[in-house]
Amino acid sequence: MPRPQPPARITNPRLIPVAGDDAHLPALPEEALQPDAIRRRLLGAADHPPEIAGDGRVLAGRTAAAAAVLIPLVLRPDGLQVLLTQRSAHLRDHAGQISFPGGRTEPTDTDPADTALREAEEEIGLPRRCVEVVGTLPTYTTVTGFVVSPVVGFVSPPFDLQPDPTEVEEAFEVPLHFLMTPAHHRRHVFHFDGGQRQFLSMPWTGGGREFYIWGATAAMLRNLYRLLAR
Repeated sequence: MPRPQPPARITNPRLIPVAGDDAHLPALPEEALQPDAIRRRLLGAADHPPEIAGDGRVLAGRTAAAAAVLIPLVLRPDGLQVLLTQRSAHLRDHAGQISFPGGRTEPTDTDPADTALREAEEEIGLPRRCVEVVGTLPTYTTVTGFVVSPVVGFVSPPFDLQPDPTEVEEAFEVPLHFLMTPAHHRRHVFHFDGGQRQFLSMPWTGGGREFYIWGATAAMLRNLYRLLAR
C-alpha cells in the first residue's frame, strides 16, 4: 500500500515523526555568543552558502516576492535572548506559527534592513532606535514564494512592545544558547512528490508553555548556528 504523503504545506508539524536530533554537533560556547564575536562572524555572512536555502518547491501559483525578517538578539544581563512572535491564527500564510518579525518588501524600503526594522515596528512596536543592525544572513525561500533576507540586530532594553493583534498574538524571548545547541534541533523526515523531504523543529518551554519553533524560523536559526560556528 502506498505510504500516505503530507500536503506540500504542512499545517501541523507535530504529526510528522521525529527522525532524530543533531546532538553529535557541538553547542556554541559562551564566548561565541557574545556580541563582539557575533559581529565578527556576521561580516560578509550574506555571501556565505547557507546550510538550508529554503522550504523546498514553491507552491503552484505563487510568484517570488522579496521579504525580510529581523532576528532580534536582546541584550539581557544573563545572556542574549532571541525575540520571536506567534502569528495570529487567521492569517493567510503561516497562521499561528512562530516567526521572526518581518514581511514583504515595500517600494519605499531602501534595503532589507529597512524592511525588517519597519515591519518589526509595525508588528510588535519595537522602536528602530533600540536596534543595532549587525549583519544579514543568506536569503531563504519559503514554500509560499517569499525570498527572505534575515537581518540580525542587537536590541537594547528598555522597550515596551505593543503587538498588532491583526498580525501577532504575542511576542516572547528564547535564550540564544538554547537555540544554538544542536541537541535541540530535531529532524522530521517525510516523503512527498516521489522524494524525501525534511524540516527542523526546536520546541522550547517557557512559562509553563511549549512554543513550537519549526520550518523557516528553525531553518534560519540553523543557518545562524552554522555561521557562528565557523
